[in-house]
Amino acid sequence: MIALVVAAGGGTLLFFTFTGEDDTTGPTAGPTPGPSSTVQCDFTAPPAAGEEKRTFARAPKNTLQPNKTYTAVMETSCGTIELELFANEAPNTVNSFVFLARQKFFDGLTFHRVVKDFVIQGGDPTGDGTGGPGYKTVDAPPEGTTYVAGDLAMAKAEAEAPGTAGSQFFLVTGNPGPLNAQPDYALIGRVVSGLDVARTIEQLPAAGGATDGAPEQPVYITSVRIVVE
Repeated sequence: MIALVVAAGGGTLLFFTFTGEDDTTGPTAGPTPGPSSTVQCDFTAPPAAGEEKRTFARAPKNTLQPNKTYTAVMETSCGTIELELFANEAPNTVNSFVFLARQKFFDGLTFHRVVKDFVIQGGDPTGDGTGGPGYKTVDAPPEGTTYVAGDLAMAKAEAEAPGTAGSQFFLVTGNPGPLNAQPDYALIGRVVSGLDVARTIEQLPAAGGATDGAPEQPVYITSVRIVVE
C-alpha cells in the first residue's frame, strides 16, 4: 500500500511498503518509460487459477547443476517474460525458485501488487501479500549491490535478515532508487526479454485508482518453465 505520513507544515510524505510477508520502506519512485503499445493482455483465468498450493516443511535440497545456465520462462496474462537466473550469485534462492517452478507452485497465481513506475509483485499463494511456500532461504545481496530496471528479486518481511526469501518475488519496472537506498533483497535474476510485458502489467489500473495495490482485473501467471542449458 502507499502509507501516508503527515509532515511538518501539514504536507504529506509518501513511502512504499511491501505488505504481509514482504515489508520494507523507501522513498517514492520516479517516472519511467511506459509499456509497449503492442502488448495485449488477456485476463482469462488459467486452469491452475484458484488451486490450493502445497507448502513444504523445509527448503529443498540443492539440485542446481554447476556450469549450467538457468532461465525462467514466465507466461502471464499479458505475454511472456524471460528471465536469466543468477544461480552462482544466489544459489539457495535460485534453487528454491527453480524447485517451486517445477512443482508448478507459481502456476495460476496472480501479480497481487503493482506499484506505478516501480515494481510488480507476485508469487503469493494467498494472493494478499501474506503467503509463502512454508520455508525461507537466505542469499544476502553482496555489499555494493544496486538494482536496475528488469531485475528479479525476492520480497521479505521488514524484520528479517537481508536476503531472506519465501516465494514472493518482484520485478523492477521503474526507478530502483527506493531499493538501492536499502539493498536488502535477494537478487536472483534479470529480464532478458519481456520487460515491456512487465511494464504493461505495472501500468494497469489498480483497485480504486490507487498507484499501489492489486490490479482491478486479476493478472495471472499462467506458468513458469525452467530451461537449463
